[in-house]
Amino acid sequence: MGKRAVIAVDIQNEYFPGGKLELVGISKASDNAARVLDHARQTGDLVIHVRHEAQTPDAPVFTPGSDGVKIHSCVQPLNDETVIVKSYPNSFRNTALQDILQKEGVTDVVLVGAMSHMCIDATARASADLGYQTTVVHDACATRDLEFNGQTVPAAQAHATLMAALAFAYGKVLSAEEYLGTVRT
Repeated sequence: MGKRAVIAVDIQNEYFPGGKLELVGISKASDNAARVLDHARQTGDLVIHVRHEAQTPDAPVFTPGSDGVKIHSCVQPLNDETVIVKSYPNSFRNTALQDILQKEGVTDVVLVGAMSHMCIDATARASADLGYQTTVVHDACATRDLEFNGQTVPAAQAHATLMAALAFAYGKVLSAEEYLGTVRT
């Protein structure tokens, strides 16, 4: 394994109780994400936070300047950690993420965050397509119930489907316990 970056994607107030898009299991997922981030800090891995912000000031969710766009306190960035603001599901699109990873010599990307079916999926696929060894910590990610063609897809099913697809062709998908048990110190 080369140099590793742990990227916390969109662990923002909007997804927690009181936010406009509360996710199923976000508290447990964010607790696991915090454990992964703490371990990264202890081992000297690069830690990057990504937060989503809408492109217009009147957006119904992730409204610029709102409490919803703030990174949740459970994974608050440390002073020396990079925070990238994005407006698309893919954390690489129109951001400096790729440049930062290249500059730092990163070869391995570990993802935690939200939403499994959107930004984690898009970022994991882009990461793998860009040649990074990609790992998603599945129980450090969360999503919500989805609807398609009049049918509700429960969050657990949506999450499992996305994780299965990522594990099939885009990288490793591990639990926090598995990841923390196998990562070098």
